[in-house]
Amino acid sequence: MIIYIQLFFEFFKTGLFAVGGGLATLPFLSDIANRYPWFDQEMLADMVAVSQSTPGPIGINMATYAGFEAKGMLGSIVATFALVLPSFIIILIIAHYLNKFRESKLVNSVFTGLRPAVTGLIAIAWFEIMRLSVITIDRFASSKSILDAFDFKALILFVSLFLFSYKYKKHPALYLAIGALAGIIFKL
Repeated sequence: MIIYIQLFFEFFKTGLFAVGGGLATLPFLSDIANRYPWFDQEMLADMVAVSQSTPGPIGINMATYAGFEAKGMLGSIVATFALVLPSFIIILIIAHYLNKFRESKLVNSVFTGLRPAVTGLIAIAWFEIMRLSVITIDRFASSKSILDAFDFKALILFVSLFLFSYKYKKHPALYLAIGALAGIIFKL
């Protein structure tokens, strides 16, 4: 029973403070991975990959995945419910008072400060995902040089797909499929 309360509390807190969408939940999930045995940093990278590849909001997908890893189906329901509950409550409150504060300088100032903060959280999340994707943790612990820890195939794939997606504005599913195919080829 305690684990369900912990899941609820951690994901409610994540849902309350992860302003800016699913990627903004990554620093919170990283913190959860460091404090609880539910999943580790390497599984976090897998969670991001699965959450990005499946339909639906990434934050909800990640909460569902993390909850399932922690305590099965009921854990996934608790984590997902806890993540969305703060947004639901806040939207109800905002909808009630929206007309009154629509032109408020204070509200506009809050959003002016939130935008760069959210951008910073997303940048940190991006860096952590990239680090987990191109640095092999096992090799990093036993390597004499940081260069030995890099997965150069993954780094080349990252740079290639980044440049192609920047230059050719194709659907993200195409780049996910290319990445999955490259992963299969790399493992052969």
